[in-house]
Amino acid sequence: MSDILVPLIFTDAAAKKVKFLIEGEENPELRLRVYITGGGCSGFQYGFTFDDKLNEGDLTIENLDVALVIDPMSLQYLIGATIDYVEGLDGSRFVVQNPNASSTCGCGASFSI
Repeated sequence: MSDILVPLIFTDAAAKKVKFLIEGEENPELRLRVYITGGGCSGFQYGFTFDDKLNEGDLTIENLDVALVIDPMSLQYLIGATIDYVEGLDGSRFVVQNPNASSTCGCGASFSI
């Protein structure tokens, strides 16, 4: 067991979905990159993409043999967050439960601090 504190949670549900999606891409080096950009109806928005490169300062969190990558600028807004994957009547998607967000838009894709 590691004593290293991980600044956010990458759930099993999210890791399983990432693993499934990566298997279809035929590139085992792919990782899920989570990032923050300006925009959306609340000021900031979450972004998700697959990336096979690591940049200097990136944080990597592994779960179920897949990796989640976050750049240092985005990490400051995501400390304490949970990256999850949910399926429901309104569809399926990756979601961020962010304790740093003072408000979130109705769709959950953007937030303010």
